[in-house]
Amino acid sequence: MTRKQAHFIADWMRSRFSDPQRFLILCVTCGLLCGLAAVAFHLSIHGLFHALWETAESLPQWQFILLMLAAPSFAGLVVGVATCYFAPNAVGSGIPQTKEAYYNYGGKILSANAGWRFILGSIYCGLGNSLGREGPTVHMCSAIASRLGRMAFRKPERVQAMIPVGMAAGIGAAFNAPLSAITFVFEELLDNFSMKALGGIVIAVVIAAAVSRTILGEEPVLSGHLAQDFQTSLWMLVAIPLGLIAGLLGHAFVSSVVSVRGKIKQSKVVVWIRPAIGGLICGMLGLVGFYLTGAMGQEQNTVFSIGYESLNLAFEAELVVGILIALLVLKFFAVICNYATGGSGGLFSPTLFLGGMLGGIVAYGLMKVHAWFPIYGMPDSKEVMGGCVLLGMGAMFAAVIRCPFTSLIIIFEITGNYSLILPLMAGNMLAWQLAKRFHEMPLYDRLLVQDGVCLRQFNAYRGEQDYAHMSVNAIMTSEPYTLYAAGTAGESRRLIKRLDYCYHGYPVLDACGDLMGIVTRHDLEDAEANAVLVELVRGQDLLTITPETSIKQAANSMIARHISQVPVVAEDNPKKLIGLLTLSDIARQQNAQNEIF
Repeated sequence: MTRKQAHFIADWMRSRFSDPQRFLILCVTCGLLCGLAAVAFHLSIHGLFHALWETAESLPQWQFILLMLAAPSFAGLVVGVATCYFAPNAVGSGIPQTKEAYYNYGGKILSANAGWRFILGSIYCGLGNSLGREGPTVHMCSAIASRLGRMAFRKPERVQAMIPVGMAAGIGAAFNAPLSAITFVFEELLDNFSMKALGGIVIAVVIAAAVSRTILGEEPVLSGHLAQDFQTSLWMLVAIPLGLIAGLLGHAFVSSVVSVRGKIKQSKVVVWIRPAIGGLICGMLGLVGFYLTGAMGQEQNTVFSIGYESLNLAFEAELVVGILIALLVLKFFAVICNYATGGSGGLFSPTLFLGGMLGGIVAYGLMKVHAWFPIYGMPDSKEVMGGCVLLGMGAMFAAVIRCPFTSLIIIFEITGNYSLILPLMAGNMLAWQLAKRFHEMPLYDRLLVQDGVCLRQFNAYRGEQDYAHMSVNAIMTSEPYTLYAAGTAGESRRLIKRLDYCYHGYPVLDACGDLMGIVTRHDLEDAEANAVLVELVRGQDLLTITPETSIKQAANSMIARHISQVPVVAEDNPKKLIGLLTLSDIARQQNAQNEIF
C-alpha cells in the first residue's frame, strides 16, 4: 500500500467513524492480520526446518554433517548482513524493541520491521538455529498494529494504544494461548491494569487465536497426554526444590546471555560475521547432541531450531535421563551463542525447553527417592515425568521472563492441563522471587540498558529501586573526546578550542589506545605549553568502573574520591576505554526521574 492510499483510507475512516468506532475496527483488523502473520511465520519456520532435516538425513554422513553445520551458519550470515545494513531492529527477540518503541517513540514501529522479522526469523530459526518464534512474532504483530494506528489516528496516544493490541494478538496466536497473552502484555509492557486497554486487547486476542486454531487446529502447543485428576499428595513438594533449581539456572542463563552479549558487542569481530559464528557453534552443538543421544538409543535433533518435539517426548516420559541432561546442557549453550551473537529469534521457546528438560531430570531423581523411600499417593512414572516437566517449564519461565502470572497461565494453555495448580504456583513463585533477589532488573530491560536505551519513561521503572541497580552504560557517554599521551598541553589547548570540546576532563590514551589517566581542563590551563600529557597523568591514582557498575555505586565512589568524572573500562581489560561517566550524567538521570515521579 502506498503512502497516498494509506492517507486516503485514513481520511475516509476519520470522516465516517468516531474515535471509539475506529479503535474497535482496528482491533478486529489487527487480530485478523496478526493471526494470519503469526500462523504464516510458524508454518514457514516449521516447513523450512523439516525440509532441511529430511534433506540432511537422506545424505551420506559426511554430507549430513556438512549441511547441518553450513545451514545455521549461512542463516547467521544472512541475518548478520541484513541487520547490519538494512534492518537493525530485527536483531534479537523483538520484545525489547517493542518496549522501546512503545515508551520512547510513541508506539511508532516502521512497517518494514514486520517484513524483515518474518524473513530473517524464518531463515534463522528454520535453518536450525536454537531460538524461538514468539518474540519475533510480538515485534512483527506490533509493527502491524502500529501501521494500522498511524493510518486511522492522528493523536499519538491512540497510535501508542495499538501496540499492546498487536503484542497480545501475536502471543495469543503464536502460543495458541489467549489468556496468557493478555497477562503478558500487562506484566511486561504496561505494568498496570487498565480496563480501557483490556477491551481492545481481548478483541484482538480472540480473533488472532481463532485464526490460529482454525488453520493449525485446536490442539495445544504441547499435545502430550497428562492425567487431569492428580490428587494432592506429598510428591508435589518436588515443586519446591525444582523452583529453587530453576531460579538458580534461570539466573545463570540470563546472566550468561547478558554477559556474553556484552563481551561480543565490545569485541573486534566484524558485526555482520558474528551471527554466522553463533550459527556455526549452534550447528556443532546440535550435531554433538544428535550423535550423543543416538548413542543412548534415541536420536534427537531438537538442539536445532524450536525444540517442541523433544518437549513432547519428555512430556510422554520417552527420554532417558542421559538424553535430558545432554539436551539441557547443549541447548543452554546453543541459545546463549545464538542470541549473544545477534541472531534473530526469541527466548520464550528456549526457556520452556530448558525448563522441561530440567523438570524431567528432577522427575528421575524423585522416582529414585520413591524407590528407596516410598511416597504415599505417588502416581505412575509416566505421570510423574509429565507433571515435573510441566512444573519445570513454569518455574523456568518465571525465573527468566519474570512474568509470574503469565508463567502460571501459559503452562495451562500450551499443555491443556490444569491439574497441578498448587505445586505450579509454589514452584513458579519461588523461582521468580529467587531470580528477583539475584537481579532486580528483568531480562528485557537489562538488554535495553546494555544497548544504551534510557528506561526512565517506562512504567516499569520504579525510581530509586531501579536507580540503585541500573548499570552506568545506560547513561554514560559512549564516545568521549580523548587526548594522546604524546601530545603537549599547548597543542591540546589549541585543539580543544578549535573543535569547541570544552569538558571538565579528558581521558588520555597512549599510542596503543590504552588508558593512562584523566587530565582536567584546569590541569591543561595551568601546565606549560610544552608539557607532555604523559607527565601530567604519570602516577595518577585513577578510579575506573565497568559498564555493569550500578549508577549508585559509581556515584558513591566518585563522591568519596571528590572527582566529577570517571572512565568506564572493559571488565576483562582495565586499560580499554569504553566510555566516560560524569556527575552531570547522574544529575540529569535524577532530574528526569523526579520529573516523572
